[in-house]
Amino acid sequence: MSDPGGILTGTAADDPLEGVVLIIAGTLHVDPVGREAYLAGCRQVVEQARSAPGCLDFHLSADPLDPARINVYERWAGERELLAFRAAGPDDGQAEQIHAADVRRYVISAVEAP
Repeated sequence: MSDPGGILTGTAADDPLEGVVLIIAGTLHVDPVGREAYLAGCRQVVEQARSAPGCLDFHLSADPLDPARINVYERWAGERELLAFRAAGPDDGQAEQIHAADVRRYVISAVEAP
């Protein structure tokens, strides 16, 4: 079983956010007419994230019920990895297309099988 950052084995460093899994999840709202183009424009970001050190998952998807909504889900092995990737952020064109956002960071201290 994978143990990102020593969560299960207790090998994490003294940093309180070292050894935790971070989940970034929520929603973005864009113009429904431009949603597919927005998502297509995010493809390179998704590819970069998924190949970044410490990225365990990165997903942006069109909501099946709300034509303006984009679902956001990211899972990172640690704070340093997330911050290193975040330094890039969306370009001005992407940010301007977002009409509303509700995205939160969740700090996960334990991971168990369902």
